[in-house]
Amino acid sequence: MGIGLGIVLLVLGLILVTGVVNFDIGFVDDTGLGWILVIVGALAVVLALVMNKQRGETRHVEERRDVGGTR
Repeated sequence: MGIGLGIVLLVLGLILVTGVVNFDIGFVDDTGLGWILVIVGALAVVLALVMNKQRGETRHVEERRDVGGTR
């Protein structure tokens, strides 16, 4: 989900930065909001990739002990 969300934020940010869609909201700058979404989207993709890499490298060790001496 992290990679997909990051890509969606990147696309929305690039749409706003390039001026494909303009919103007429007085207190929000379209270009500024677009750059913020681009940066957040890029961070989301990078963090998702790093977390997936760490998850793939973890190893689980199972230790069994014979309690009582019976087999």
